[in-house]
Amino acid sequence: MNPSLVSFSIEQDRWTDWVGTTSSNTFFFNTLDNLRRLTGQPPGIRIGANSEDHTNFNPNVQFSQAIFPAFTAQTPYPEASSIVVGNQYYQIASHLPPGTHVTWGVNFGQNNLTAAFLEAQSIKNAFASSAVKNAGITLDFIEIGNEADLYAHANNGARNPSTWSISEYTKEWTNFAKNVSVAAGITSSSHVKFLGGSFGFSGHSSSSFSPQGMFASGILNSPQGQLITTISQHHYSGSFCTGSNGLLQDLMTKATIRSNLTQFSSDIAATHAQGLGYILGETNSYSCHGAPGVSNTAGAGLWTLDYLLFASQIGISQLFFHEGIGFKYNLIQPLTLNHSTLDGHTLNPPLAPHVQPQYYAAVIAGEAIGTSGSTRAVELSIGDARVTGYAFYEGNTLKRVVLVNLRAFLTTDTGGRPFKTITIGFTGSGSKPTTMTLKRLAIGHADDGHGLTWGGQSYETGDARPTGAISVQTLSVNTSFQLSSTEAVMLSFN
Repeated sequence: MNPSLVSFSIEQDRWTDWVGTTSSNTFFFNTLDNLRRLTGQPPGIRIGANSEDHTNFNPNVQFSQAIFPAFTAQTPYPEASSIVVGNQYYQIASHLPPGTHVTWGVNFGQNNLTAAFLEAQSIKNAFASSAVKNAGITLDFIEIGNEADLYAHANNGARNPSTWSISEYTKEWTNFAKNVSVAAGITSSSHVKFLGGSFGFSGHSSSSFSPQGMFASGILNSPQGQLITTISQHHYSGSFCTGSNGLLQDLMTKATIRSNLTQFSSDIAATHAQGLGYILGETNSYSCHGAPGVSNTAGAGLWTLDYLLFASQIGISQLFFHEGIGFKYNLIQPLTLNHSTLDGHTLNPPLAPHVQPQYYAAVIAGEAIGTSGSTRAVELSIGDARVTGYAFYEGNTLKRVVLVNLRAFLTTDTGGRPFKTITIGFTGSGSKPTTMTLKRLAIGHADDGHGLTWGGQSYETGDARPTGAISVQTLSVNTSFQLSSTEAVMLSFN
């Protein structure tokens, strides 16, 4: 498994707030470093998304200047409509944890080749600088444009709906890539390559804007297309774009999680058949920044855990969970917020930087993957519509098992909390473990927005570092235990 299976996509307009300008944003650094300590490798970082196609370059700007539309109750923290960046905007990547691998997007949506060229040139210079190199930060990919399949839609790019097609995309992308490859120093022998695709909601096998459509258009035949080594697609499990919340249990449903991801199976297979890697370069629960009372809850944390672990089973090597300042579905809120992420009302007092429930999913997944560098996960066959499980092996030795009960136990539920009784047993010949430790993700209710603990520890602290004594149980492997609704556990075998 990729130690950076859980990675982050950062909305480009407020990158400076995430990482810090003249000094590092310690809170954000710590959230990434926590995960690095668990797997030995920090999360990958992609900077781009919607605002990458609204970004222009001016060397006279120090970091960035942005213009934002007025916020609304539905969208309390909108993306910028215009961003202008300078050289130091890219150089502050040096504030990321050592060993971080970065993907950066350049403007394709506005069809401004000069902007893309200047941005790519500045990115190259930043990653060649002593500050970034000494910090151990590596640029892996340049992404040309975000969700080009939507460029003929309003506000997504300057393209004519009557002529915009996968063949036109390939022609224009290739022209941009010729120039960007020169500006960024991307060659067949360079470490930096192009990230291919990055298509949005229509970008799967039912659309020409898909890996299959790209390959059929001949994009890999050009010298620039041959510099694509990984295909990225974007996926959200639902939409809040029209203000419809959806139900938390619907998000958490085991069968829905699987159908949401297996719709990409043919895309993944076609990508791997070309010898290319496959990632979800932008993903999360509900598009348009998440749904209030759903995306910001503990139940969404359990969705995240099952979603990312199941994704690893079908050939997805990395998932970049999308984050923006004040977005409802964030794993991390790295900045003090002055108005509510849920409905925009003024917060008094303001809300300090904090992690949200989904962050615990990243912690559990990181701990399950561990630092061996050779971990593989296998989904367990569990005949229960609410319970999922994964076994983690190092070599041929079973080390850990993660079990998740996806039944939503809500604050409105009455009566006792339902649970499943679990017994772990081993079959076959050979030595078998006799004892195990059990660690619980303690959750009050699925619709709680805070108050979780993992093995007795909380990450909901002022500096994002865990606090509290670690609490685990030691059991014989054949001892039964309870797995409550809206709970996850990890078993570690001795």
